[in-house]
This record gives sequence, structure tokens and C-alpha cells, in this order.
Amino acid sequence: MMKVKKIWANLAVGNLGQTTKFYTEIGFKPNGSPTANITSFSVGDDKFVINFFSREKLEPEMKGKLADLTHGNEIIFTLSAGSRKEADQWAKEIQQAGGNLVSKPEEFGEGYYGFVFSDPDGHKFNVFYMEGM
Repeated sequence: MMKVKKIWANLAVGNLGQTTKFYTEIGFKPNGSPTANITSFSVGDDKFVINFFSREKLEPEMKGKLADLTHGNEIIFTLSAGSRKEADQWAKEIQQAGGNLVSKPEEFGEGYYGFVFSDPDGHKFNVFYMEGM
């Protein structure tokens, strides 16, 4: 049986400087210093790590083609907000930082509220608030 100690995500981007600026502006915490091939952030209380590699670096290591995010999705991460007000504030901050709101903040089912956004490279995130959570 596998006994995994930690999990993290590796995503490809076209412009590491733009990626570093975007995620810094929306409040993700740097995980080390950016290099010519990677910028990295830790997210949330459990410090989930998301590494952003240059496409040229990550594609050969993937042993296959990278997804074309203009034609589909690779994954969607969910970010837990503490309140509706916080979710609304995040939507403003994401747009100001250069992100794209795929859907505006809205209620979707009783007690559920949130929205979907993409970063400048098209990676999608779902911001989610659930009453009582």
C-alpha cells in the first residue's frame, strides 16, 4: 500500500513573471524564490504547494503534450472562502490582479456560494463558501 507523505501540483505557464505577480497579488504565499524555470506558492492552512514551471521545462518532464487550456480543462482547484463577503472580495482582487472571472459570485444550491476564475494562463479555480463549514 502507498504511504504518501505529501502531494503537490505542477502546472505549466507561459510567463513566469506574470504568474508570480498574479499569485502574489491575490495573496498566495511564496514557496521559495522564483528561478528561470519555476515559481512556487503554498496555499491554505495545510500549505498545499502549487509549482508553476515554464512550458519548456515541464513538457519534456511530463513525457507527453501539455493540455491546451483554450480548448479544455486539466483540473480545477477549489479554494474555501470564510464567508460570502470574503468570496466577493476575492473576486474583485482576482480581477484587479489580471485573472478572469469565468462565472460571477452566485448562490448555487441552498447554502452554497462561489464562483470560478482562471489565472492568466487559463488554470481554473473554484472559490467556494458553504454555510456552516
